[in-house]
Amino acid sequence: MKKILIALSGGVDSSVAAGLIKDKYDCIGATMKLYCSNDKDIEDAESICKKINIPFYLLDFEEKFKDTVIKDFIETYENGGTPNPCIVCNRILKFGSLLDKAKELGCDGIATGHYARIEENNGRYCIRKAADLTKDQSYVLYSLSQEQLSKTIFPLGEMSKSDARVIADELNFVNSQKKESMDICFVPDGDYFKFIENYTGKKFKEGYFKDKNGNILGNHKGIIKYTIGQRKGLGLALPQPMYVCEKNVENNEVILCTNDELFESEVIVNNFNWVSISNPNKEFKALAKIRYNMKEQPCTIIPTSENSVKIIFDEPQRAITKGQSAVVYYDDYVIGGGIIE
Repeated sequence: MKKILIALSGGVDSSVAAGLIKDKYDCIGATMKLYCSNDKDIEDAESICKKINIPFYLLDFEEKFKDTVIKDFIETYENGGTPNPCIVCNRILKFGSLLDKAKELGCDGIATGHYARIEENNGRYCIRKAADLTKDQSYVLYSLSQEQLSKTIFPLGEMSKSDARVIADELNFVNSQKKESMDICFVPDGDYFKFIENYTGKKFKEGYFKDKNGNILGNHKGIIKYTIGQRKGLGLALPQPMYVCEKNVENNEVILCTNDELFESEVIVNNFNWVSISNPNKEFKALAKIRYNMKEQPCTIIPTSENSVKIIFDEPQRAITKGQSAVVYYDDYVIGGGIIE
């Protein structure tokens, strides 16, 4: 019987994943102690392990989390981008450090509560969207390697969130009705500007808002405070609605434009990880999304190197944002994804 480490967050999804596979494999449960961990989540995860009678491990990855996820988060903002820390955490910690620890503990792989599916096809591991498209998390999993996918199980891929709640109730799990957290775990109040200033001790200088012609429109309160497409919270009285379209870090300027000027058709994507296919080295038609909460859009993918592509959308897309991820799909398969430049 294979031995599997189940990654437990303290939430209902990972708990149900554990409940579903505990009799199919020799299981152990593990919770990663991170910078943003709280005692209640750890307590709930340990409670689940006791309930289903499997060993529980608390693994201290706090320093690794700070050195990778938080470091990347801050540097991306400082360089004018908008990061997605969950993707970095998945790649480096959940399916990196945790998988390494699983091997140390004699496990053959890991299981998580993600809503997605893994399928082997002609010797290649593919990621497919979850059966419940309202909960699909394939977007944040595009960076996983073939090695990582070969050792990963997603028990919830074929079910809905309501199904998971029912199972949690049937198993009398303490967290069966626990609410989901939609925030970045280490910025629970959503004020990332305050978090970065407090964490780094830096004070980000004020500078100018300008339009595309270089005209000064007012003063901004620190370049990291603004994201592409933002209109509210600029603190300006302007004759027409204006939106953030660019951040010039070198000159400490935030460039504003009209809504129509936010739309672009082309995007350059680096650090592109090919998932369900290898690089075809020729252009092809597909679908792509440039943020988590959007519908995939028809486009042409042009590989420009082994790990970079140009995406040309059939219709211009609004507020393409440096630092976010572009993920490419064909039907419900994740072709791959990378970081928007």
